[in-house]
Amino acid sequence: MEFVTGNHSELRARAAKIAAWLVEKERPDEAVALLAAWAANGPNDAEGQALLAEALRVDPSAPVAQQAFERMEGVSGDHSRLEEATRTFDEAQLQKLEAEIRKPSFRRAQIGFNNNVKFKNAVYHVQTEDSGLDAPHIITHLFADGGRVIKSHKRSYEQHVNRPDVSEYVRGLMKAQHLEMVMKLREGGFDRIIAGHEIGGLEVLTEPPNVDLKLKKKKEEPQPSEIVAQSIRGAQVVFRLQVTRSLSGGPEVYAPPGPRAIIGSKGAVNLQGERFCCPEEGLLVMRGGQLCLEELAGGNGIFLRITGPVELEFGDEFVVGDQLLRVEKNPKPDDGPAPDPTYFYSSPKWPSSFRVVQQFAGGARGSTVLARGKALQIGAISGDLRFPDDPLLSEQHCLIEDQAGSLVLTDLGSRTGVFVRVRGEQTLRHGDELLVGRTRLKVELPEPGTTFS
Repeated sequence: MEFVTGNHSELRARAAKIAAWLVEKERPDEAVALLAAWAANGPNDAEGQALLAEALRVDPSAPVAQQAFERMEGVSGDHSRLEEATRTFDEAQLQKLEAEIRKPSFRRAQIGFNNNVKFKNAVYHVQTEDSGLDAPHIITHLFADGGRVIKSHKRSYEQHVNRPDVSEYVRGLMKAQHLEMVMKLREGGFDRIIAGHEIGGLEVLTEPPNVDLKLKKKKEEPQPSEIVAQSIRGAQVVFRLQVTRSLSGGPEVYAPPGPRAIIGSKGAVNLQGERFCCPEEGLLVMRGGQLCLEELAGGNGIFLRITGPVELEFGDEFVVGDQLLRVEKNPKPDDGPAPDPTYFYSSPKWPSSFRVVQQFAGGARGSTVLARGKALQIGAISGDLRFPDDPLLSEQHCLIEDQAGSLVLTDLGSRTGVFVRVRGEQTLRHGDELLVGRTRLKVELPEPGTTFS
């Protein structure tokens, strides 16, 4: 079925740009259908092959892309999905999608989130949808058993429809409500419903989403003039750091006097013999009754043990066992069809949201593992990234998931914990654990109204 009325090469180029935008907006199914339709429409040349190659790169198992390949190669068969895509993504639809790209706000519903979540050896599906400004509410469904809805959350945002930033506001609300459902599932909030002891159903909520997700606080790096190298001699001890692991000896407790102390080989907390401790790693400051840790530039970093799910950003580093790892964005594939009129295909590239890279001493890169879809598990024995020779790793140590566009790191009950590098400023509590190189420290704070003797 031919629907080309304009310049064929120009229309195919427009289709490629729109498909890239659809992938970015987490609408891969539409992108694949559009690419397949325009690949099969017209001559089987380099342009068409490039579109089909991109469709297969987004989803190697998509039936519509396979049917487009058959159509381009003259193979007869059932091409019903391709025909449907051809009717849907005609030139008029390209124009509508291009207008959507240019439009700064929205009237129709925002594109939602869909994620599979593993919990207690079962797979659940969480789906969040927006109904648009004409019916302003967001609904999140939790599916079990391959399609049974066991719980739904619904929130209205009618009072916010006239905000100038309504698009960004609704997107943030969708993300928070989606994560709220995932976290409540993992915390056992729906266990009785899953077991059949309670009825789930729809719950209309009026309070903001309860998302206890630790977000990093960004701040400007302190200027050198603000850094106090040594605490005032004779001042009271207002915090201590107990050494819980050291491979180089040194004191069992650091108790710097005064409200400020530098962690580093030239500071009050100098971690004697720690080979990965730089002169200035971080600054501890007692401010307003709270102990704050400020990151200092030029060091190897200070890592904080997580006590709940933590949101990561691309480039963030974390430690499991004795392994330093970094989460990164997957690079765009640079392969494609050759200039010759031959069909291009490579080993299947399954969809992946991110990758984790092992970091060696000196900055060299080690193992690199791509997420399987939107999740990556790390452990000593089971998982996507395994370190069987690291005695500090548990069999199933931690999990990273792409949930509603956020990378969420969760400790799977490991023995030795997961430590995330502090960026900017972090408030510390009594009992928090820090990691500098291979030295572990536990924060000790006095009871309110008291001091250390």
